[in-house]
Amino acid sequence: MKPLIALIAAYLLGGIPFGFLLVRLKTGRDVRQSGSGNIGATNVLRTSGRALGVLTLMLDVAKGFAAVWVASWLTGANPLWVSAAALAVALGHAFPAFLGFHGGKAAATSVGAWAFLTPLPLLATVVVFVIAVAATRYISLGSILGAAAFPLAVFLIQHPPAPVVVAAILGAAFVVWRHKSNIARLRAGAENVFRFGGTKH
Repeated sequence: MKPLIALIAAYLLGGIPFGFLLVRLKTGRDVRQSGSGNIGATNVLRTSGRALGVLTLMLDVAKGFAAVWVASWLTGANPLWVSAAALAVALGHAFPAFLGFHGGKAAATSVGAWAFLTPLPLLATVVVFVIAVAATRYISLGSILGAAAFPLAVFLIQHPPAPVVVAAILGAAFVVWRHKSNIARLRAGAENVFRFGGTKH
């Protein structure tokens, strides 16, 4: 019963749409009607300013971390269920019941989840992300490359149990898949270029 509770709690935590709520409370607008239509930190930053964007990022990361921490506590740190919770919180963010199952890309929430589960491999992945964004100024490309590198980093650096490696592969593939529209824009040369405080084309 506790593993099931852990997964349900992870999904529900992931489904808290912080970007949507913050923009609604601050401006009265629906962030889904602006920019890319995404509820994540990048679109909040682009459409609603630096402060809300950073706060959204922090809260999305925090809910990922909290979900896996709760799962670890409930299941005695069982690798299978804790890894499953990392996937469940990402699914909750991407497909939140509170917003008709239309949510974000799950990158920041996944970062929080894996920060609890595999901190050193995640740090290596963050380095990949930062280098990619600094070199190209595309947040989406940094997220995609970071996600692609993550399972290898998990395997090489931490050597965790098999359920953790499998979940890392599935989680990374999910994040890349959620960026499919960004991949299309990157190929077309139409993706937004990042600048802190907003983006430009």
